[in-house]
Amino acid sequence: MAAALNGMDVYFSQPNLMLPGSGLAGRLLLPYIERLRNSFTCWQNRVGFMEQFRISRAESGFPVFQSVLELENDRNGAEKRLASIPEPDVLRREMADFILRHKEFPATLQTQMAERLYLQQIRKGEIFSPFVLPETIHVSVNPQNSRPVYVVTWGVFDGPQTLPMIYIATIEDSSENVDRLLVGPDGKLRHDVDIPLPIGGLLNPELATRFDDFIVRNGAYGLTPATIASNLDKDFETLHPKLLRRIVLGPFYSSGITENNARINDILSKVRRDENAWLMSWTMQEIFSKNERPASRGFFSSTPAVQEFHIETNDLEAARMGVSAYEKHALVPHEAYQALYAAGEATAIFGNYKVHVISGRQVVSEV
Repeated sequence: MAAALNGMDVYFSQPNLMLPGSGLAGRLLLPYIERLRNSFTCWQNRVGFMEQFRISRAESGFPVFQSVLELENDRNGAEKRLASIPEPDVLRREMADFILRHKEFPATLQTQMAERLYLQQIRKGEIFSPFVLPETIHVSVNPQNSRPVYVVTWGVFDGPQTLPMIYIATIEDSSENVDRLLVGPDGKLRHDVDIPLPIGGLLNPELATRFDDFIVRNGAYGLTPATIASNLDKDFETLHPKLLRRIVLGPFYSSGITENNARINDILSKVRRDENAWLMSWTMQEIFSKNERPASRGFFSSTPAVQEFHIETNDLEAARMGVSAYEKHALVPHEAYQALYAAGEATAIFGNYKVHVISGRQVVSEV
């Protein structure tokens, strides 16, 4: 997994890589990959003092959701637990003394050291929590209607599917409070307002808490992007979602570990070096608004503006996903791709995937 996450860093760090159809650089996904890396480093330390550690071997290849919840819980109590464990230097001296006096390995002290390293790591970096709360990463103004436009990202680790997901939304805001603050008389973004991006939460302070609550209730993999975008449109009269993108990370395949695809795992088992015997896949889904029905104001009643989202019904897979478009990607080490190709399985396994082969710091796409 460490090799796969490093490979994704290399791929999404490419200077000219843009997320399809968005004009956004692939680099904006890197903080979420770093959160995953921090989580796996914590889990690696955790297995030093826990009896077992479970992953979803037959499905996603990621740790089971209980492990994600335990990380979050342990992070909240890390300071208190660290205070009850001796400092590392003290533990090292006690371990050396135990070995000299008893001629045995100090298993209990090693467990304490592993727990301390785990707690120090979990306190140090941001992890991929069940819900990574939103950040506003870009602000502009739509020149056609002078509405402020936000690009907002957040993350969700889905429990039933054990899959980490990254969401990116482009949202127009017709709230009066932000219109007065952000939009100048010329209909453009005011330059005299300092916006230190990224900003934690939705930029509109009056809606930020409600928006956080919304993503907690509407982040599950079982909800289609069309459903999530429609719910957002309904729940917030002055927020107008124009584009919602979801990046589903996984499944992950690893020789000798996962059982989610027997054909892939059998071929990966023949790769000579373990650090190259893996395959990481991800799916990019998007739903966009093709039209906005304007708000109507009547004497007795009024209706808010409503988005009409496009679902590509000519593509059965897109219709099933509830999206306007999607892309499937696979990242695989060069040695593993050679094994798949030599077995005559590359075409059958990758099918409609966009394949990226990595060797060192070089990535060759669309092989």
